[in-house]
Amino acid sequence: MSKKPNLLFLGIDSLRSDHMSLYGYHRLTTPHMDKFAGGGIMFQNVFSPSIPTTPGYASMLTGKDCFGTDVVALRHEGQMLDEHPTLAEVLKANGYNTTCIGFTGNAASRGFDKYMDYSGWGPDESGRSPKAENMNKVAIPELHRLAEQEEPFFLFLRHMDPHSPYLPPRPYKRIFYGGDELDPENKSLEPVYEFKPFVDYFREWFPEGCTDKEYVIAQYDGAVAYMDACIQNIFAAVEELGIEEETLIVITSDHGETLHDHDCFYDHHGLYDCTLTVPLILRYPGRVPSGQRYLDYIQLKDIMPSILEIMGIKYEGEFDGRSLVPLMKGEWREKEPEFYISECTWMRKHGWRTPEWKLIRALEPDFHFKPEVELYNLIKDPEENNNVAEKEPEVVAYLTTRMEVHIAKRTKETGRENPMYTNLNWHGKGVGPFKTSQQAYDSMHIGSPKAAQKLQAGEKDEEEK
Repeated sequence: MSKKPNLLFLGIDSLRSDHMSLYGYHRLTTPHMDKFAGGGIMFQNVFSPSIPTTPGYASMLTGKDCFGTDVVALRHEGQMLDEHPTLAEVLKANGYNTTCIGFTGNAASRGFDKYMDYSGWGPDESGRSPKAENMNKVAIPELHRLAEQEEPFFLFLRHMDPHSPYLPPRPYKRIFYGGDELDPENKSLEPVYEFKPFVDYFREWFPEGCTDKEYVIAQYDGAVAYMDACIQNIFAAVEELGIEEETLIVITSDHGETLHDHDCFYDHHGLYDCTLTVPLILRYPGRVPSGQRYLDYIQLKDIMPSILEIMGIKYEGEFDGRSLVPLMKGEWREKEPEFYISECTWMRKHGWRTPEWKLIRALEPDFHFKPEVELYNLIKDPEENNNVAEKEPEVVAYLTTRMEVHIAKRTKETGRENPMYTNLNWHGKGVGPFKTSQQAYDSMHIGSPKAAQKLQAGEKDEEEK
């Protein structure tokens, strides 16, 4: 190899791993990524512990946890802490050309040479949203340009499938649905239309008169399958350019998605595993094993140190995450089976997750009127439908103590207060913490895909108010 290895990094927004056929989903949603993973490695239990996008990518691209980045909220104010270099900054310092596509406005997007955008949100004239094809129109020419340079490259792609609105083009619109989405006897979407904070947003992209929740879920799955087919175009471009043997390809996600789960509809609400679990696939012929699946618990903070070690890039700084390379070599890697979790999207909550238990504690009342304390036995109740907090007060107390000890430890190590305690304007309303769930319900609102786009990009929009 005449130069350092390239890095092609696919960050797929809102992709929950349990809706990928690669992870056992009953629908064939990811046949191309399934095949791709066969030539590399995939990790079965990967968690994005800090929801949503902003802290997820911050951790992924720094190797730090939320205490290290000081980023927990979607509406993060200011820049990410500059004391920790991003992956782009480290690679740029090592002679890499770096390009970022679809990630402007995010706190973790710091340090790229070049920024490019594409249309990744609302519908086109057909009423559908060809997000992944729009990405390819920008990404593939840029991939060709970078491959022609003498220097190695880092190309970061932020895919917006399957983030809502779920509007996959035909034939993916109905590839997983054969019913009647307008059946007046179907009442499954009634709770969705009654959820005032989001109803205007849903009506913008649900078919008029839609009644069936399974249709909406099928649109999410269709968006995953559509994106998977388009990603194959990127794999084909890598092959055509003859750079497979000199390119590390990483596929992951910033967080999962709530569909019709837990009465949290079609976004990323709550700290349930449907929002926490994400995929992770790495492929690099000769440097990464082929066809291996690992069951260890992995977090997004582990990605950057793993990438640098695989690519042979020296870095003197410290990470909160730990490299996955020992696993690939069959060596011992200390496990991290329990960890701190946080959400600051539409609710401000934190908690503690172990292989057996999930504790969720509200830091202020939420707009879903959830109880202040939730406790789930993940072995007996893996879908987290039975809150046993009142039945298991000893477990609640024990996990709360474990969480508080961890917070105190990380506070001491970083010299900063837990960012979950300091982000009091996380909702962008300037009113301080919500006093009641009704106040949260009446205050939080999103009215259109355009408003959602601006919110995700860190911009303000009057429609959010």
